Amino acid sequence: MIRFFFLIHLILAGLLSASAQQPYVTEKNIRYYSDSAVRADPYIASQCILDLYYPKGARNYATIIWFHGGGITGGSKEIPRELMEKGYAVVGVEYRLSPKVKAPAYIEDAAAAVAWVFQHIAAYGGSTRLVFVSGHSAGGYLGMMITLDKKYLQKYQIDANSIAALIPFSGQAITHFTIRQEQGIKNTTPLIDEYAPLYFVRADAPPMLLVTGDRELELLGRYEENAYLLRMMKLAGHRRTTLHELGGFDHGGMAQPAFPLLLKEVATRSKEIAL
Repeated sequence: MIRFFFLIHLILAGLLSASAQQPYVTEKNIRYYSDSAVRADPYIASQCILDLYYPKGARNYATIIWFHGGGITGGSKEIPRELMEKGYAVVGVEYRLSPKVKAPAYIEDAAAAVAWVFQHIAAYGGSTRLVFVSGHSAGGYLGMMITLDKKYLQKYQIDANSIAALIPFSGQAITHFTIRQEQGIKNTTPLIDEYAPLYFVRADAPPMLLVTGDRELELLGRYEENAYLLRMMKLAGHRRTTLHELGGFDHGGMAQPAFPLLLKEVATRSKEIAL
């Protein structure tokens, strides 16, 4: 009996070791717009690129699309280390920035990048049924916009409801403050218009996990915006919206403790979809 359990231990250890040694590949600076769009606009050519990190040789894995933060005026594409070597593909997206462009250009970029994933991830071994959208701050906002306002992905004949789940970190639920600044509106003046995720609450949206920092430490009213989005989604009949407030963490610091929540949601939804 002891020998039997010893053999089982060796087998399990071998499987874990094999998983830990899963080779990952990163392909960088992939253009996600058409060749004609790239030729027509030098800024699209230089800015609208993505990095794809994926488990080579694996099949039917989930993909996490990650939009960086920076107020839509800065930042650059990244593959967060907290998401690496977890068995998933991660897509880090670069997009055009204000004031060089104005809304909705960067929202359209986010949709084009998500469309690229749906159109190409199967060729790398990933599943189009397991595409998750996430990002921090401005990146969270962009993910919220292209998921809740279905017209951005409809341009590519993609139903936004095909997204497995939306998991924004401190995303803005009202009209983004940079868009308000583009319109000459102060960032302390709230606005809910066509550039506000809150404008597009609907019962049939994908599952949403909203994560923010501490309400007293967050940027402006970011927690309260997400809490209102949660309430409006519920009133609209959506049954899969949840909100986590990470006490003690400010806007910048909340991302690191939020990653385990993201990974848990991806694992949970992946199991649900596989059933």
